[in-house]
Amino acid sequence: MKSDRVCIFPKDVQRITGRSERYGRLLLHQIRKHFDKKPHQFITANEFAEFTGVDLETVRDYLKS
Repeated sequence: MKSDRVCIFPKDVQRITGRSERYGRLLLHQIRKHFDKKPHQFITANEFAEFTGVDLETVRDYLKS
């Protein structure tokens, strides 16, 4: 069974960017607004990579560890 996650959480943003968890919540809020998502909907690794400009493989590497 494949265990790679596809959803991004504030703690993941913190690990990827080196910023605070509070910044992670703010960034995820901005991404939801950009993609016209509702507050209960998740942000995917693809959406995070597209919005931030971080390479998708880099994001996936952080999600695996």
